[in-house]
Amino acid sequence: MKAFIKPRIKYLFAFLLLTAVEFAIALFVRDRFVRPYLGDVIIIFVIYCFIRTLFPSGIKLLPLYIFLFALAVETAQYFDFVALLGLDGSRFFRILLGATFSFADIACYAAGSIICFAVEYLQKRIHKRKN
Repeated sequence: MKAFIKPRIKYLFAFLLLTAVEFAIALFVRDRFVRPYLGDVIIIFVIYCFIRTLFPSGIKLLPLYIFLFALAVETAQYFDFVALLGLDGSRFFRILLGATFSFADIACYAAGSIICFAVEYLQKRIHKRKN
């Protein structure tokens, strides 16, 4: 039972912590690096940790799937999806779903996904050495 719960707790804690960081960035940071770039890298980690809370080890290539999801969201921003849904008057939905397309965002999502792949790889190598 511990082997089932322990990784979920670890990922849940990371998810909650990173979500708090994302909210703090969205509400309080107005700079030219953290908010526009680092926040987009971190959101990949947030999604990763949330999914790993539900499926601690069962999804191969998870960082790739998260990147493709982020790419779909960015594509929706290109087509002004928030306005198509009639939610463009809502600040909440413009922040949640995003309002502007950017190739830089895609690069940040790719960087976050690559970091997730690297962390997974290192965790597997460390786990193999212990066994």
